[in-house]
Parts: sequence; structure tokens; C-alpha cells
Amino acid sequence: MRSLDEVRDRLDTVDYLADEGLAMAVFLALRLGKPLLLEGEPGVGKTASAKALALALDTPLIRLQCYEGLTAGEALYEWNYQRQLLAIRLAEARGQELADADLFGAEYLQERPILRAVRHPGPRPPVLLIDEIDRADDEFEALLFEFLGEAAITIPELGTFAAARPPVVVLTSNRSRDLHDALRRRCLYHWIEFPSPERAAAIVRRSVPGAAEPLIRSTTDFVGRARSLDLDKSPGLAETIDWVSALAALGVTDLVDPVVPGTLGTIAKTPDDRLAVAALLGDPT
Repeated sequence: MRSLDEVRDRLDTVDYLADEGLAMAVFLALRLGKPLLLEGEPGVGKTASAKALALALDTPLIRLQCYEGLTAGEALYEWNYQRQLLAIRLAEARGQELADADLFGAEYLQERPILRAVRHPGPRPPVLLIDEIDRADDEFEALLFEFLGEAAITIPELGTFAAARPPVVVLTSNRSRDLHDALRRRCLYHWIEFPSPERAAAIVRRSVPGAAEPLIRSTTDFVGRARSLDLDKSPGLAETIDWVSALAALGVTDLVDPVVPGTLGTIAKTPDDRLAVAALLGDPT
């Protein structure tokens, strides 16, 4: 994408409304060939932005979902031990001897998301989403340093694989823990704020086209007010879309409908949050 306006327009065509800050971050990441680290509260659209970017670029999305205990074998590459064992048995049956080099060749290599992104044949580089990097262990971050800095992976038995066309890398974090400075230095950075009620309404309008306009305006305004409460988990844009979808499916057109309290489980995810949100719903101020 050649300009900031083109980034915004291309994302708009796939129904992702990026604000100026996010559009700038994406443009610079593409222009400079740098990974982009997106942080923000859950539900503000971090993961959705990477999915939308892949659609806008008309290129595959490769996703690595992070979690505690994630290993290099699950994220980078792994050896096909069953095929290696079969090769050993066949060689023994034939009276042959196998050297280590015979067992650790490319034919025994299993690509995981990051190596798959590095070796992607094209014609366009893929978008690699490393989702919720803060859920992985500190040690896992160190495995990413070479890839994030050089778009390459070193496999001791085979050497270094460098991407002919470096993938577009998007990392997301909910800030459940601090990320290592070395990882941050390798990335461009952008914090995604909760959208304003007006912008949230524009996004919901795209996502739930069958919803009544008064319902969209009242729900997005209400969710904005709910975020000012002391909640365990503030409702994000994803929860807002779920709520409007549920209300629209029930034929609700405004929040005074008596069925609305029964739908609060779409935006309130704990018993205490549900009580607090229900109290706000019953408060006309």
C-alpha cells in the first residue's frame, strides 16, 4: 500500500474502520518492513485488525495463538520423529547405516506457523498473527528475536532460513504481563483505545446491518457508560457487537424493551459485572 489513505481505504473495503493512529501504524509497518505490536484492552479489535489486513492485502493469514507453555516445536518447527524412526527401521532391515545428516534433512521437517511464514512461496508475503504474546512464557519471547529482527529462523541441523519476502508480522498483547524490552525494540508499537460511541456505532453498523439505528446508538452509548464502572472486565467492541446481534435477533429496537436485561450476559462476563451493568441499565441517568 502506497499511502496512508490507501491503507485506510483498503481496510474500509473489508469492513474494518481504522482510526488515523492505527492506519499510520499499519502503513509504517508495511513501508519499513517492521513487525507491529498492538496492545490494548481485550475486545478493542487487535486480532480483527490482523485478519482485516490479510484480507485487504489479498494474502493468507497465518495465526499463532500463544498460551502458557508454548514451545519452539509448536511455534517454529519440529522434526517428524515417526518418519525418522521408520527410516531407521527400513535402513536396519536393509543392513544400511544412517548418519545424522540422513535423518535431519528437509524431508523430515514439519513447519509450524513461524517457519511456514518464512518459507511461504508467495506471490505475496503472508500476514503472520502472533496472537496474545503476553500469554506465552518469558522464555518464548527469546525464540522470536532472530525472526522479528531478521525474518529468519536458524535450524541447527540445516542452517538459516531467511524469508525471500518477509511476512507482515502483527503481534497482539492484552498486557497481562510486561513484554521484554528486546522484543519491543524490534517492533513498531501502537496502543488501540476503546472506540468512542460514535465510532463504535459506525463499526457495529457494518457488523450488524440488520439492527435498528436507534438500537445501535443507544447500545454503543450504554457500553461507553458501562466502561466507567468498576468492572472485572470492561465490555469491548466484540461484546458490543454480540449484544446488538442478540437484541436484533430478538427484534428489539431500543433498550427499554423488557427482554433487554436477559441479554446482559453478552457484555457482562461475571456475576458482579452483571449486577453492576443491570443497575446501570435501570438507572435512567
